[in-house]
Amino acid sequence: MSRLTGPTVRLATGSATLARRLGTRLTTWVARGRRHDLTSWRAALGCWLRLALLAFGLYMLWRVVRAVPALLWLLSSAWTAAAWRAGHPAEEPTDAPADAPTEAPPAIDREAVRTLLLTLMGDGSGVHLRTVLAHLQQHPPTAAQTAGWTVPDLRARLVALEVPVDRSVKVGRVPTWGVRRRDLEAPSPVTAQESSTEASTAA
Repeated sequence: MSRLTGPTVRLATGSATLARRLGTRLTTWVARGRRHDLTSWRAALGCWLRLALLAFGLYMLWRVVRAVPALLWLLSSAWTAAAWRAGHPAEEPTDAPADAPTEAPPAIDREAVRTLLLTLMGDGSGVHLRTVLAHLQQHPPTAAQTAGWTVPDLRARLVALEVPVDRSVKVGRVPTWGVRRRDLEAPSPVTAQESSTEASTAA
């Protein structure tokens, strides 16, 4: 194994980590531009504006680098230094006692999730999961808990809570993964089974 293998792997890992973090932050920043009080294409105007600002910023950076090529060395050095720090392997704790209690993650209340979904729907008939995810990533305390989540991650957690999701929910004439009001207001299978059991017992 060459002496350069370790530093090379560290730089590659750090670069991938930086790119992933940057992509997540930019995606979240663009998603924050969506207006939840509007519908159709007007709701996404803020997102398109932020995308245009990003494109303009990249274009201006390209123009500056073309005008001052030496600046590319400075940018490359800054990226390399940041990648080197990000690629540092995490240290595993060795002195922690074997029977140390671990803090359990906070339990997710289905009723709280249902209330949030209905709030985001407003007067509409449904809400897209990407809208729900953007809301969770913008507001504490869920912002820290959902950092790095994707729509499939959110969908899997909703399914685990028996929240009905569908891939053809239309909001603003755009069909995609979301939750419908009529499905959310319907009793869950567990509740329906308990109600039928109580009714048969009473009979």
